[in-house]
Amino acid sequence: MIYLNRNLGFKIYKNFSMLISNESNTFNAKMKLLFELLTKRSVSGDESELTLFILNHIKERSQGWKVQPELFAGEKFHDCILLKFGDPKTAVFAHLDTVGFMTRYQNQLISVGGPEIISGTRLVGKDSKGEIECKLFGDDDSCFHDFPRGIEPGTRLSFQQNIRLDEQYIQAAYLDNRLGIYNALELCETLENGWVVFSTYEEHGGGSMPFLLKFIQENSPIRYALISDITWITEGIHHHNGVVISIRDKFIPRKTFLDKIIRLAEKSGLPFQLEVEAYGGSDGREVQFSPYAIDWCFIGAAEDHVHTPDEKVSLIDLDVMVKMYQFLLKEL
Repeated sequence: MIYLNRNLGFKIYKNFSMLISNESNTFNAKMKLLFELLTKRSVSGDESELTLFILNHIKERSQGWKVQPELFAGEKFHDCILLKFGDPKTAVFAHLDTVGFMTRYQNQLISVGGPEIISGTRLVGKDSKGEIECKLFGDDDSCFHDFPRGIEPGTRLSFQQNIRLDEQYIQAAYLDNRLGIYNALELCETLENGWVVFSTYEEHGGGSMPFLLKFIQENSPIRYALISDITWITEGIHHHNGVVISIRDKFIPRKTFLDKIIRLAEKSGLPFQLEVEAYGGSDGREVQFSPYAIDWCFIGAAEDHVHTPDEKVSLIDLDVMVKMYQFLLKEL
C-alpha cells in the first residue's frame, strides 16, 4: 500500500495505478512525474532515454509555465538540456545520470560511478538480444552477474527499481538525482529569470559541464550557480530538518556567496541544515574549476543508503527543497 503525507496535501491510494490514473489533483500529477522519472534508466554515458522523457515533458507542460523558455537541446548538446528563462543571473544544474554497472567478459561487472556492491542486488538492463534481469554477486574487488545466457560486453545495468512511499519518506533507487531533476522541473513552472540545465556524466567524473558553461557564458552569462542534487544523512544532517545547504564537500565555494545564500535562506523562513564534509563532489566542482567567475552552492535534500537500491529521503525535506529553490531564484 502507498501512503502519502497528508500534511503536504497528499492523498492516500491503495496502489500506484490508482495514483497515476487520477490527474485531477495537482499533487497526483506531480507524483506521477516523480514516479516516471524514477523508472527511466540513465547510467552515466547513456542518458538518452531520460533526456527524451524530459523533452516530452517540457513540450507537454511548458505552455502552462509562467514564462516560456528558450530550449537548447539536440545532438549539439549531446544528451544535455538547457532552458533559458527571461534575463538570467543564476543557473540551476541537475545531473541526469546515475551510478550503475557495465558488463565486461565472463560475467564480470565493472562499476560506473560509485554504486554500493551488495551481493544479491537485482540488476536490469537491455542488450541486442533483449531485456535483462539478473543478480549481482561479489564484493568491491570483483563482482559478477548470474544471467544465464551471458550479456554482451559494454551493456549498462541499473538497480532494479522498487519505489516505496509512506507518510514520512520516499525510498527507491536513484533518488540521487531524480529528486534533483524533479526539483528543477518544478522550478520551471514559476521561474521568470534563470537557466535550468540538465547535465550528464556527473556520477563518473563529469565532462559535460565545461561546454555547458561555455555556451551559457557566451549567450546569456550568469553570476551564480545552484546545484540541485542529493546529499547524505550524517551525524550532523538528519531527516525532517529541512533542505541542506553545503558549506563544503571536497571543494569549497566562496564564503561571501555562501553567506548570501544563508541570509536568504533565513529570510525565507524555511527550515534548512548546514553541511560540512571532507569528501564528495558534484557539478559544483566543474563550476569552480571553470575559467569563469561564477559563485556556486550545493543545495539539496539528504538521503540514507546512498548509491544503493534503497535510497531514502524525507518528504518534508523534498518539499522544502522545492520551495527553497523557488524562493532563492526570485531573490538572486
